[in-house]
Amino acid sequence: MRQFACLGLWERRSKLKKEEKGQVIAGLKDKFSKAKAVVFTDYKGMTVAELTNLRRSLKKSSLDYSVVKNTLAKIAAKDTSVAVADSVFKGPVGIAIGYDDPVLVVKKVIAFAKTNEKLQVKGAVVEGKLCAPAEVKEIAELPSREVLLSMLAGAFQAPMSKMASGLVATVSSFAYAVQSLQKKKEG
Repeated sequence: MRQFACLGLWERRSKLKKEEKGQVIAGLKDKFSKAKAVVFTDYKGMTVAELTNLRRSLKKSSLDYSVVKNTLAKIAAKDTSVAVADSVFKGPVGIAIGYDDPVLVVKKVIAFAKTNEKLQVKGAVVEGKLCAPAEVKEIAELPSREVLLSMLAGAFQAPMSKMASGLVATVSSFAYAVQSLQKKKEG
């Protein structure tokens, strides 16, 4: 009899009321609409402590990680860039969300997955594009946003500095030519 009482208690706790589902959907929809990147993971086999470590490591970088029922996540994804990931919501799915730098969330999740092989990447939506797990690993290998911006600035600066040195060389050679012409006229 006691076994059935526990089962009934668990069922009541695990089922969300309609208004609670609405709040979860609204919160997720808000997060999805603000997200630059969303990484989907399979967390099967991970302990609560391991999931807590993952959440903490992502939280330090202003990233979110949550486990939500697939039906609620599918509803929340409608009319957002995450809607392209409808096929990913199968089985246990954890969702890591990045709001500023789309590569950062991918890097953090892949780095954690390297230390804990139970965490498997199922895919990602990066700036509205659905990416397969192999593509997610390639994105994680990209340099950070700051490094890419400095590389771009260097690429823009190189032609300008070459042009400036070319102009300086032209002006100085012209000045030498004028000086030698003046010496010839004087001498």
